[in-house]
Amino acid sequence: MSYELIVRSSSDAVDFALLKDGKLIELHKEEDNNSFSVGDIFLAKIRKPVTGLNAAFVDVGYEKDAFLHYHDLGPQLASLLKFIKLVRGGKLKDFSLKNFPSEKDINKNGSINEVIKSSQSLLVQIVKEPISTKGPRISSELSIAGRYLVMVPFSDRVSVSQKIGSKEEKDRLKRLVTSIKPKGFGVIIRTVAEGKKVAELDKDLQNLYEKWEHMCSQLQKARHPSKVLVELNRASSILRDVFNDNFTGIHVDDEVLGDNIRDYLLEIAPEKAEIVKNYKGAAPIYEKFGIERQIKTSFGRTASMSRGAYLVIEHTEALHVIDVNSGNRSNKAKNQEDTALEVNLLAATEVARQLRLRDMGGIIVIDFIDMTKGEHRRRLYDHLREVMKEDRAKHKILPPSKFGLIQITRQRVRPEMNIKTSEENPNAPGQEIEAPIVLIDRINHELERILKGKNKGKKITLNIHPFIAAYLTQGFPSIRQKWFMDHKKWVKIQPRDAYTYLEYRFKDGEGKTLRA
Repeated sequence: MSYELIVRSSSDAVDFALLKDGKLIELHKEEDNNSFSVGDIFLAKIRKPVTGLNAAFVDVGYEKDAFLHYHDLGPQLASLLKFIKLVRGGKLKDFSLKNFPSEKDINKNGSINEVIKSSQSLLVQIVKEPISTKGPRISSELSIAGRYLVMVPFSDRVSVSQKIGSKEEKDRLKRLVTSIKPKGFGVIIRTVAEGKKVAELDKDLQNLYEKWEHMCSQLQKARHPSKVLVELNRASSILRDVFNDNFTGIHVDDEVLGDNIRDYLLEIAPEKAEIVKNYKGAAPIYEKFGIERQIKTSFGRTASMSRGAYLVIEHTEALHVIDVNSGNRSNKAKNQEDTALEVNLLAATEVARQLRLRDMGGIIVIDFIDMTKGEHRRRLYDHLREVMKEDRAKHKILPPSKFGLIQITRQRVRPEMNIKTSEENPNAPGQEIEAPIVLIDRINHELERILKGKNKGKKITLNIHPFIAAYLTQGFPSIRQKWFMDHKKWVKIQPRDAYTYLEYRFKDGEGKTLRA
């Protein structure tokens, strides 16, 4: 498999598209006016503890106060408060924590009023960006993330990612990090640290410690509220979290941004710096790499899969519901049970992609096609867990219920990616229809099913609205010519003025409608 990152820059935002084997799997946007990114650390002021919620509202400079629950304070809150007071008062110049006397951990089942009070200064970190009418979700249990390690001040614990399967490798990494970590700091070893040498881990740790010292040096003069540590820009954070040896290209349409990404890559993987390319083509970069088409066909109410199967994705206030449909599927499966298993496995892979692509969070319920065999249900569950492993968001998957439903809870830390895929209907001003590219995608799937079915040898004519007919036949190679190259079958296109914009029919040489 190969990965590519396509970066599109505009005057007010930067868009990032992550491709796996040419297929869009993640889409991100970094807006210039977004001052509250996950990972940013603020010097903030407690506005009001609320006993009933066991939480506090905190002024971080956003129009809505940030929400800080008691369980997000962190056990070392007393040590953090003491440290902030000493640094801001100019009484502590050594930020290393090696000689800093730690305070007793707070009670994990205590009350918010017992540990913090109004107008108190506190360092907090954004863990969930503002979504809809809610302000940011924050934590005072700080962590500074690097390529291989995450450094946690006021802790001595060393923990290893559960995704590293080998016990021997876990023990090796834990032993190495324990020997190099500074006193007073805990460390979380990330999955990408697997197989890395002590020199690489030590370099990453030193970079994190320098960030800590730089942040602390700003505290004395910082006002309330103010950002004292900025998380990496979105491009660098994506690379930090997902970059591996399978990356084959990073294409950027802005030279300055390309240089910044190249500089960051020189830090984390200097041998791969040459894969960063400045795109200078005449066509927009998203058009060149086929991303616009994938966006249009992936963000609608339905998501198509191979051989006619598709998902229907519905959003409600409480949860997301995904329905799996086999469509007019033509295959060589021996029976209905095998067909259901095949469609469900395809659907599980597409569901995992859709969750990452749309960044869907909360409760997701998937209605798979019913299967009677227990071994098939187990196979589906195992497959879904496997394809979800690459998802960086925290998630939990429950086994299939008696009704064939699978429930997923998935953490969402940013607003859900929601892209409009409908356009104004030229036949009915004021009404909206699916974008033409979505219609073309549906026609492609139906033609494929017709040619694989009993109609394979018949002449085929496509009756369609004149606008769409022109779209299918223009350019070289046109879409119709591509059909011929793919299927070795020439499709006659017949414009019909009486048809509506989305109406079409495949017919044989005798004028009879062909069914997929």
